[in-house]
Amino acid sequence: MKTWRNVSLAVTAAAVMALTTACGQDKVTESPNGQAVGNANPAQQPADSGYGSDKGGYGDDAAGEAAAPKAAGQLAVWDSKELGKVLTDSEGFTLYRFDKDTVSPPKSNCEGDCAKAWPVVPAADATAAPGTDASMLGEVTRADGTKQLTVGGWPMYRFAKDAKPGDAKGQGVGGTWFASAPDGKKAAKGAAGGGAGDAGEGGEPADLAGMSVRKDAKLGDVVVDSKGMTVYRFKKDSAWPMKTACTGACLDKWPVVPPVEKNDTEGILKKGFVTFDRPDGIKQQTIDCWPLYTFSGDAKPGDTNGQGVGGTWYAVSPEGKLVGAPK
Repeated sequence: MKTWRNVSLAVTAAAVMALTTACGQDKVTESPNGQAVGNANPAQQPADSGYGSDKGGYGDDAAGEAAAPKAAGQLAVWDSKELGKVLTDSEGFTLYRFDKDTVSPPKSNCEGDCAKAWPVVPAADATAAPGTDASMLGEVTRADGTKQLTVGGWPMYRFAKDAKPGDAKGQGVGGTWFASAPDGKKAAKGAAGGGAGDAGEGGEPADLAGMSVRKDAKLGDVVVDSKGMTVYRFKKDSAWPMKTACTGACLDKWPVVPPVEKNDTEGILKKGFVTFDRPDGIKQQTIDCWPLYTFSGDAKPGDTNGQGVGGTWYAVSPEGKLVGAPK
């Protein structure tokens, strides 16, 4: 009888362990595609965050007030296979620009029902994405007196039907709405400052999966991002519990790898492939629960200038291990 009870208890314990939050911390929740869905458990998520509602769309008959403006926080840059480099808010939601606005002087022409479908991005509390020109950020005073964020002079918006980080359902709507590049121009593959559509030096294709594996002559198999840039880990970080030691000015040199869809990878370990909700509000991709970065000192695909920097930064293997680090 004791043996049966011990087995039953062990099975129960294993089931409980299987239900614990990924990576040993309650701020990472894994969705079916491996993406984190936020700090709260699914049952605790608000029914309408102001981003994913199908109500109040521009041209819809739905009634109701526009969603309260939500601060953008630390902006980030997302590498989209289709659109190139796309500007996002701190939660990874795409920012858009409207062709009917004006840039000189800046002016928003999206009011009323339009602002229900395209919630404005407030200017307050918005900071530039790491590695981008902070002087591109500004503000415009709207008709109601509120301040709206501008990038390169263009007023910024979100799209109400974007339900999760990485969505860009507003792209091309009405032939007037487009995802914003980091400089406020329309995001476009091959555009200056945007995604590359041509092959990189050495004949390496720049249009890769969100994350894939490259065979380096010295290091062996290393993980690269969608532009072929080497991905790194920081030895001072931890995976259990998930923590980052790279904050503030560190991120200028070591930009985080933004969220990547699990099915947009090739040859990468899927275990622990979740998005890390950093304390600074930035969304960061992980492998085996280890936070991932690129290096600002790498100028082109294939560069590994970040390898061994300070004895703490190393390229990442497809399993999330440090490549070439001393034992």
